[in-house]
Amino acid sequence: MSRHSRPKAAFRLCSGHGDSFYFCAIVQRGRAGISSNTTLLTDYCGHRSAGEPSEARQDCHFAGGWLIVRSMIAHSANGPQPRSAPELLLLHALPLDGSMWAEQMHLLPDATHAPTLYSSGETIDAWARAALEPLKGDNIIVVGCSVGGSCALEVATIAPQRVSALVLIGTKARHHPDPTFHASALRLIDEEGPEAAWESYWAPLFSRTTGAATVNRAKEMALRSSAAEIARGVTVFHTRPSRDHCLSTFPGPITIVSGADDVAPGPRASASQDAAAIDGRLHVLPACGHYVPLERAFALNAILADVIGFLALA
Repeated sequence: MSRHSRPKAAFRLCSGHGDSFYFCAIVQRGRAGISSNTTLLTDYCGHRSAGEPSEARQDCHFAGGWLIVRSMIAHSANGPQPRSAPELLLLHALPLDGSMWAEQMHLLPDATHAPTLYSSGETIDAWARAALEPLKGDNIIVVGCSVGGSCALEVATIAPQRVSALVLIGTKARHHPDPTFHASALRLIDEEGPEAAWESYWAPLFSRTTGAATVNRAKEMALRSSAAEIARGVTVFHTRPSRDHCLSTFPGPITIVSGADDVAPGPRASASQDAAAIDGRLHVLPACGHYVPLERAFALNAILADVIGFLALA
């Protein structure tokens, strides 16, 4: 289910200031016209004004079956600067870690970051600032699952000028604190350990149709973290502020992804959040629960490739 579709082939002048231009094109892998479009970009970049710096470059890579071709000619010293090359920031769910994004790391080679955040502090603000630190550009696609989605909203709140798009998976922007539930979760982790918490809180969030191998792999990942780290993540989750206003004020595309079988928050709440966004796109994936990057990796990769491609055309 999707409210957004992309043209199958395109060539677009994204911005131009005087003699300086920034081009990008997307063409489907294997279709006629790839070489001609690439040549056109290369040829056009050769026509620059006298005195223009010669740092014209062309970057090509595949993302989800689409060839993204990006060519730049440096702007003059006094002219406006284009956005930097895109970066992908992937923020993990509880009680998992950055390795949950193993199937997404290839989408933007050498520009994808998937930190593990448990050691970053006791608040969602601290996590967001730590996640942002290694990224240097102003063209960041922030993707988060569960508490990672809350962290993505926090990143967009802290540095809105650096974030081009948000992808929120199994995320609830509005938060109503529940101190009793928070305390009981911490008590279970302390008294019975992370495995008991896994069975009580997180294993039930998978779709019943998800294979045992996927669930077991996620459990092994979760149990690599210490009880103290998981407890810290639980506290970050339960003390996060509401960021539902970000949905209605963030100017870029917000892609909302939910498993059809998810209950936290689930398709209905996801649809409401999509409706609140200025530029919302909703995807509900069948036979999928809360942990979309693990349960439906191929489908998620197609969605993320679409976001990357859309920004290249914007």
